Amino acid sequence: MKKVLNKIDELYFSEDKFKLLNGDTLKVLKKLESNSIDMIFADPPYFLSNDGITCQSGEMVSVNKGDWDKIDSIDEMHQFNKIWLKECQRLLKDNGTIWISGTYHNIYSVGYSLQQIGFKILNNIVWMKKSPPPNLGCRCFTHSNETIIWARKNKNSKHYFNYDLMKEINNNKQMKDIWRVGRPRKKEKKHGAHPTQKPLELLERIILASTDEDSIILDPFNGSGTTGIAAAKLNRSYIGIDIEKDYLKLTEKRYEDFIKQLSLF
Repeated sequence: MKKVLNKIDELYFSEDKFKLLNGDTLKVLKKLESNSIDMIFADPPYFLSNDGITCQSGEMVSVNKGDWDKIDSIDEMHQFNKIWLKECQRLLKDNGTIWISGTYHNIYSVGYSLQQIGFKILNNIVWMKKSPPPNLGCRCFTHSNETIIWARKNKNSKHYFNYDLMKEINNNKQMKDIWRVGRPRKKEKKHGAHPTQKPLELLERIILASTDEDSIILDPFNGSGTTGIAAAKLNRSYIGIDIEKDYLKLTEKRYEDFIKQLSLF
């Protein structure tokens, strides 16, 4: 971990194998050591903040999430995706992989960018949500899933896959690419929430599937820090990057709570 971060001055929080960096991910990624990361999980901006509405907890709310979720054009979005993905490709070890979550608003650009840059797509995971919000417009089907693309560094690289464990937790049957996982539990939001927060169960499965203990995991869009909490729980090292200090503070609280709970056993 020390070598990976030897040029970093954006360190926000550091404890043993858990590091949080505050800054523009496009700039911070450039400072990390090449070929140093075992796995990347990224939940990049979906660019949904267009003054529309959605349903949350039975109430009509705005879809606007913040300036970080706004963009002027599709071309600008695609260029943004290509830049951060290219840096991630440089950072991955030869047997490393990347997972990217998204909706139809951004995932097609992500998938195309991966192919343009030279990644090898391994799977297209469908995360099927157990209780999605209703469609308020009633002019199309209810949006009830997200796509998670899993890819390795390039077509010639090898990648780690914990096939036996995935089969074991799936009642000794090959695990399929449709995952039925609920939204984050209430206790996962006790210190606050992020508008696109992912459930801990989802990240635990991703990490177990593609890394060994002591692997280094990077999340370039840290958000509420779910990737980091899952990594800590599974004895992996973690680096999270976010431009918003409020989300890093939320992650810090979640991590400290996790450590506190460990000390009780």
